[in-house]
Amino acid sequence: MQAIILAAGMGKRLKEYTENNTKCMVKVCGETLIERMLKQLAQKNLSRVVIVVGYKGAQLREFIESLDIDIKVEFVENPVYDKTNNIYSLYLAKDYLCKEDTILLESDVIFEPAVLDALLDDPRDTLALVDQYESWMDGTCLKLKEDDSIEAFIPGKRLNYRERDQYFKTVNLYKFAKEFSETKYVPFLEAYSKALGNNEYYEQVLKVLAVLDNPGIYAKRLSGQKWYEIDDAQDLDIATSMFAPESERLSLMQGRFGGYWRYPRLKDFCYLVNPFFPPVRMQEEMKAVYGDLLCAYPSGMRVNSLLASKNTGIKAEHILVGNGAAELIRSLMEKVDGKVGLIRPSFEEYGHRISKEQEVVFKPSAPDFSYTVEDIINFFEDKDIRNLVLINPDNPSGNYIESGQLYKLFDWTKQKGIRLIYDESFSDFACEEVRSMLREEILQKYSEIYIVKSLSKSYGIPGLRLGLLASADEEMISFLKKDVAIWNINSFAEFFLQIFGKYEKEYEAATRELVKERDWFAARLSEIKGIRVIPSQANYMMIEIEGGMSATELTESLLVKYDIFVKDLSAKTKGNYLRIAIRDRADNEALVKALKQELLA
Repeated sequence: MQAIILAAGMGKRLKEYTENNTKCMVKVCGETLIERMLKQLAQKNLSRVVIVVGYKGAQLREFIESLDIDIKVEFVENPVYDKTNNIYSLYLAKDYLCKEDTILLESDVIFEPAVLDALLDDPRDTLALVDQYESWMDGTCLKLKEDDSIEAFIPGKRLNYRERDQYFKTVNLYKFAKEFSETKYVPFLEAYSKALGNNEYYEQVLKVLAVLDNPGIYAKRLSGQKWYEIDDAQDLDIATSMFAPESERLSLMQGRFGGYWRYPRLKDFCYLVNPFFPPVRMQEEMKAVYGDLLCAYPSGMRVNSLLASKNTGIKAEHILVGNGAAELIRSLMEKVDGKVGLIRPSFEEYGHRISKEQEVVFKPSAPDFSYTVEDIINFFEDKDIRNLVLINPDNPSGNYIESGQLYKLFDWTKQKGIRLIYDESFSDFACEEVRSMLREEILQKYSEIYIVKSLSKSYGIPGLRLGLLASADEEMISFLKKDVAIWNINSFAEFFLQIFGKYEKEYEAATRELVKERDWFAARLSEIKGIRVIPSQANYMMIEIEGGMSATELTESLLVKYDIFVKDLSAKTKGNYLRIAIRDRADNEALVKALKQELLA
């Protein structure tokens, strides 16, 4: 068996990365794509590797010949690489296809060894390697029959995204039997090129073959093996995080701060959402007006304040909507003056927006990081603070102060002339009847209370980036409305606010469902030796890792071995703690199983 690598393209979308070298000479984690690929192929006892070169061909040949890799390499040159597509590159190598069985690869694909093994270990002699279609994928897709025969090749520009669950993406790795190449692929390749020219893709020939009664090629479905196609700088960045050494992968993933939908098999227990909302019907309603929303300007701040007023009962002049709570926190904290009381460990966005000189920090001494209103008052009573930040339930501990006790704090801050910034982003998951302080009568009574709520976390819509801030301090609210951009939320977020009222009952049911799942999850985690679960009233839990493995080691192991991403709290707590989001039952069971395997091994 031999391999043919198509490496003639210019890689224009990689811009500066391919100005002075070919796409396959771009480095991922310190190693070029072509070097990595050749090393993997050298392990497979191949007779040779044929590389079709074009752009910067001489430079690529010189580089490959300098590598210390024990495999025979031959080159085919595509002199018109800038005027043709890869169908011509393969056409130039057609004689090689007819000499022996062939692995066909494109040089811009990075993959773990198990991907190549899946192709070679399958006893079928002619295969297209495919993976379940995901939203980040571009290019040709397939529809398959139950026996893995190919029902249709579908170019990327003709995908029907409503049928996405039926699609499989070609990985751009193939196995061609010599007989298949001789009797089917090469004759059709020659005929196609003669009839339609060379500015096409070689998959077009397979598309033609697929309509035959016996096309001779089947699909090989991957089952979790890692690969990525690199076309631009964003792809390069993602591939780097996927294929980094195990010791580096965690920090690279943590540094992305989201966008984990690009990693289709990753279970994200780090970022906090509501897995039971929005309901399918609400999503369908939003999809139905997608085109209108995409092509229309959103309303300005005044109109969106009216929407927030409708949903909360708070006067429009007392509330504003943010592009996530983070936008509102930034604007508010940059306006506060004097000392600011903070509780740590906690959500750091507030602390990041003030100077170190302004901070006065209370650190609970309880082993579960719990604290009461009395603890807060006793600590800050003589600290001469002008502002106090309280997140309830707190993040990451999940500590919760019930509403009856909160009024004592409200009264104390009013008496002391302290501005209270009260963040109730997770309060909807607390186990009491009255959970939200977002009520006009509270704002009227306590004029220096500023209530912040992240709808992204409670309502399960982080992609919409929605937050609220409310206060009866009309001067401050007026300033903040001018400080943020007039079109600070998009049309999709605005429409969500517009229709939310129809789904309030479903939202209440979703919060109750999450509480039930949290109780189940906490009970299962508590059964694992080496884990101490800290009680939480939020949509996450804090756990302490007891025993030999550190929290960081466990976080790395979960990511590398199981594609599970949790929040390592080592830096925040100076202890051995993780924060784990509540997800649906299937994902929660997967995490419980992984933790048992790691801690009880």
